[in-house]
Amino acid sequence: MADKMHLSTLWQNICQHDDQKSFEALFHLCYQRLVRFSMEYVHSHQVAEEIVSDLFLKLWTGRQSFREVVHIEKYLFTAIRNQSLNHMRKYSAYRVISTEDSGEEQSIIHSFDPSHATEWKELLTRLDEAIEMLPPGRRQIFRLIKEEGFKPREVAEILNLSHRTVETQLFKAVKQLHTTLQPYLTRQKTTGSMLPLAILLAALLQ
Repeated sequence: MADKMHLSTLWQNICQHDDQKSFEALFHLCYQRLVRFSMEYVHSHQVAEEIVSDLFLKLWTGRQSFREVVHIEKYLFTAIRNQSLNHMRKYSAYRVISTEDSGEEQSIIHSFDPSHATEWKELLTRLDEAIEMLPPGRRQIFRLIKEEGFKPREVAEILNLSHRTVETQLFKAVKQLHTTLQPYLTRQKTTGSMLPLAILLAALLQ
């Protein structure tokens, strides 16, 4: 098992100096362990390799935005767990849909309203813009919890913050997003388009 201090040093070299050799070293030290860990969930070596490879690609391309991550090993294993569970949920959903009879499938297709898709896309765009307006530390906490599935306590460990600080920053992030989006949400409510609004609010407040 790799020494945590050594992994931390490699990670600092990656974030601060764009050190490709350190990234390769981190990859080789953790890759097989992460694949084995992912396989406990997905039960497929090929799928596990894809999940781990995608995570490392994300780390390298977004290394500047991960500067605040202190405990890289904790981040890697938690992220792999979340991504593996996400894969299982998607695969399970696909299987459920594939067993529906054609009549039910047709009713779902015919009930689709293109205007909802357009409104939902606009909501996502505005939400992403609002998230980018958050202070950097608050934005990272929000994304780790709401987008990547980390628990507040896990984020506290990864970023070396107190659990209370993480929860406080998450609360402030949600409050700021509501304030930023309120004019648009109010306008949407008056037009009678409530479905995307309900979904958005549920995602923010869960």
